[in-house]
Amino acid sequence: MIKFYSVYGCGYCTMVQSALEQLDLDYETIMVPAPHHQRQEVKELTGQTFVPVLVDGDVILHDEYEIIRYLKSTYSNNSN
Repeated sequence: MIKFYSVYGCGYCTMVQSALEQLDLDYETIMVPAPHHQRQEVKELTGQTFVPVLVDGDVILHDEYEIIRYLKSTYSNNSN
């Protein structure tokens, strides 16, 4: 299952969540703490503490535009 790491109030995370919803994908949202120093799981995955982060099997992405491109090209019939 796709894992989506997010934080409340993050506009970039909202962009990714919208793409996940538009593609009607099953995913698990993992809300991380607002303070960057408390985002240990994100840091272990990506080497940094920024969200959004998407984990899809062996694929780990941490840039909202890269995530959206990946989702569209992987899960959409007519990717843009």
